[in-house]
Amino acid sequence: MSSEQPIILYHYPFSPYARRIVWYLQLRGIPYKQCMQPPIMPRPDVSKLGIKYRRIPIMSIGRDVYLDTRLILQKLESYPTSSPRLGAAENTEQRATERLLERFNVDGGVFAWAATLLPRELPIFKDPNFLQDRADFMNGSNMLGQKSGAAKFEALNDIRHVFELLETTLLADGRDWVLKTEGPSLADIEAVWPLHWLSGLPGALPSDQISKTQFPKVFAWIERFDKTVTAAKKKLGKVPNVSGEDAVQSIVHSSFFERTGKEVEQSEPLVKALGLNKGDNIVVFPLDSGSSHKDSGVLQSLDGKEVVFETKTEFEGSPIIRVHAPRHGFRIVRKDQASRL
Repeated sequence: MSSEQPIILYHYPFSPYARRIVWYLQLRGIPYKQCMQPPIMPRPDVSKLGIKYRRIPIMSIGRDVYLDTRLILQKLESYPTSSPRLGAAENTEQRATERLLERFNVDGGVFAWAATLLPRELPIFKDPNFLQDRADFMNGSNMLGQKSGAAKFEALNDIRHVFELLETTLLADGRDWVLKTEGPSLADIEAVWPLHWLSGLPGALPSDQISKTQFPKVFAWIERFDKTVTAAKKKLGKVPNVSGEDAVQSIVHSSFFERTGKEVEQSEPLVKALGLNKGDNIVVFPLDSGSSHKDSGVLQSLDGKEVVFETKTEFEGSPIIRVHAPRHGFRIVRKDQASRL
């Protein structure tokens, strides 16, 4: 890890989304530091960055800060290190499979189904603060509240179809890994994370419906993946913990990971519609969850895949960092129009 561009991961241990990033770092052997966060708001360490975004994880590389695991994984793919990338080559069928698995599990409802199957005996369901926090996260939705029997059965049926899909297609021929690679690839991370999460929670999956008996290949794959990342974790060594104060100090004293070369693409329909230019004040926020936490900053670049804006940290002198968010799943508005939202 470059001392000029350290990687710092803001997360908490049982976040299934954070595991996607932790696994990637472990499998590629990329050293990083972690700034552990509470599972509920407030998160003063994140506020020190001048960021209101409330989803976990958040990752910094040097003075660039990245939101959303999909974008974070794309950036880690380009991280310079001696170990090979985990992603499939561009313009290949394998790349298409990888991206489709990402969309299926992140956008296709799989996580919501999995959350519905969480055992009600878990301590989080006895914590009113946690339940209220998640209601705010879901914009008032009761996703983690009391679910009707019908909702649970519907979610169970949908999750069973996910296991069946993998058992009868990608893993049907007995391969070790989704893309027939020598070790787990990014496609395996994209496919395994919600199933790994559920299979590790006693009582989440009824054994008469979803187990090694019905889906032997899927469960063998999950176990194989778990053993591989456990070995990679051991090889990488203990991850240093840093405080929020030390994290922001490290970030603002680092160099930028990405060079300034991108522009605000004037051919983008949104750019045309809003009349956006570099230097404009904008507001950026996610659309599906946590949308009440909106970030403001100065637009640096925008294209069909990513928006980059500068924001001031809560550090002596208010130094600037660059925040990166994906276009997909995020809304961008001019700050002078944000009051209409």
